[in-house]
Amino acid sequence: MVYVTDDNLDQTGRALLDTDTTSDRLKTPKKRMPAKLPLDFKKWTVNKIVQYLEQEELGRWADKFKEKHITGDQLQTLTAANLEDMGIKKPNDRERILLCIRKLWKVQVKVFNDPIHGHIELHPLLVKIIDTPQFQRLRSIKQLGGAYFVYPGASHNRFEHSIGVAHLAGQLGQALKTKQPGLNITDRDILCVQIAGLCHDLGHGPFSHLFDAMFIPRARPGTEWRHETASLDMFDHLVESNGLQDVMEQYGLILPEDRTFIKEMIHTDNNNDQEWPYEGRTEDKSFLYEIVSNKENGIDVDKFDYFARDCYHLGLPNNFDHCRFLTFARVCEVNGRRYICVRDKEEDNMTEMFHTRLCLHRRAYQHKVTKIIETMITDAFLKADRHIWIEGSGGNMFTLSTAIGDMEAYTKLTDAVFEQILNCAFNAPQELRDARNILRRIINRDLYRFLGETRFEDPTENIIPAWKGQLAEALGGGLTEDDFEIMTINMDYGMNDEDPINHLYFYSEHDTTHAFRRRPWQVSRIRPTHFSEQLVRFVCRRYADMDNFKQWCRANGFPEYQDDNN
Repeated sequence: MVYVTDDNLDQTGRALLDTDTTSDRLKTPKKRMPAKLPLDFKKWTVNKIVQYLEQEELGRWADKFKEKHITGDQLQTLTAANLEDMGIKKPNDRERILLCIRKLWKVQVKVFNDPIHGHIELHPLLVKIIDTPQFQRLRSIKQLGGAYFVYPGASHNRFEHSIGVAHLAGQLGQALKTKQPGLNITDRDILCVQIAGLCHDLGHGPFSHLFDAMFIPRARPGTEWRHETASLDMFDHLVESNGLQDVMEQYGLILPEDRTFIKEMIHTDNNNDQEWPYEGRTEDKSFLYEIVSNKENGIDVDKFDYFARDCYHLGLPNNFDHCRFLTFARVCEVNGRRYICVRDKEEDNMTEMFHTRLCLHRRAYQHKVTKIIETMITDAFLKADRHIWIEGSGGNMFTLSTAIGDMEAYTKLTDAVFEQILNCAFNAPQELRDARNILRRIINRDLYRFLGETRFEDPTENIIPAWKGQLAEALGGGLTEDDFEIMTINMDYGMNDEDPINHLYFYSEHDTTHAFRRRPWQVSRIRPTHFSEQLVRFVCRRYADMDNFKQWCRANGFPEYQDDNN
């Protein structure tokens, strides 16, 4: 990621003055703290304007503004002639003052060069958030967890994905604002939506979903913890530990209202029923809650970015065009609530989006070797859990599994723990050495053995231990139940066994205000009729006799048995 700065500023963003000598310019400038001025300059008093002029090193003309009692609502109409009438005689001085004033209504954005979206312009408040330890931590968390050990290109991290989501959130918000002024979308609304997009993944642990879906449930059984709730805790920690409350207000946000709104867009446990469950915005802006994390139908900018980004890094095709969605998205009212809808002709494009999701799960996210490697990393983390200590708030120490309760400790927990375990000392505790040996097996490609896979209607959790016992007995060789891992893998279009298109509202070019669901007779006969399936995979941590395993499968009548050679 590269910042692009203005050519007429020095490296600190300070405008070069005519009075600067060559020697002055070669010196390292002193870092100046910006004055805490509200960014709604139209409401500035004379004293606020004087403070701003002094901040910009133009204080010598402050008395002129006092004499004429210039307030914020007059700044945009101020001309060079007005300044001359105020007694500012030199043209260069008048030009400098006008340039300084014009900066007030032109927010100085930063530009990031992104391989997916090109040059991205981000609001300075977003850059303030990016430049914190809590956000920079995402540079060290792989987007696809263990898939990097299968797909060498999948080296991207949560950092760049989060920036991409913030960008797309702003694009969709701005597109709706431009097309439908009657929605009363404010710049403040869009900034909040962008912050939610930027911070939605702050709570991910090492190797992303491996940590909250595989490690924590086994390390702390019964603990209700998800990365989404951790994102809320980490967002609060980020704001408070970096003193961003005042900065947020400087850029026009209203606290605590907007902070609540941002957190509600990241995650909420409320059910979106007839009673309005949110506090950050009123029901007339319900559509804003669909931009980052859409609970209605799963169509949101989070998916837009990770589909495009993951396909790019995995080397897989992406047939969904999110730019068309941004072009054809509109807000329509249905039963008193506003929803984001799309043109009826975009049904095929939206179907491709959900099909792309399924393909990514089949070919990458749930790839059999990916899941085996993630199982091995999980096993290593479990063995090392009591021996890896992380300092948190108040000097308290936390382990891998308890760091989730302290955001200062959790900030230090990244994928780097893999290398920490891998390089532990030879005289380390036995459990830590066992963890190291498992990770060495990954590095040396001595992986757990994939025995086979089958489709199963509904394998209940209580039948799996019985299968493990039967396998240990059938395969022999000194194997025990603990040597087997039986995984249940759910493959679907994002809404279990439902067609997500049935949850999407469309509009037609003849009536852009009327929203409707897809009619049953409009469904193509070549579309899928089933939208989910469940796979069962059998893995052994040690060598196992495949012939005995096949006999056990046939004895149990497993359908469509697939072994490692099929």
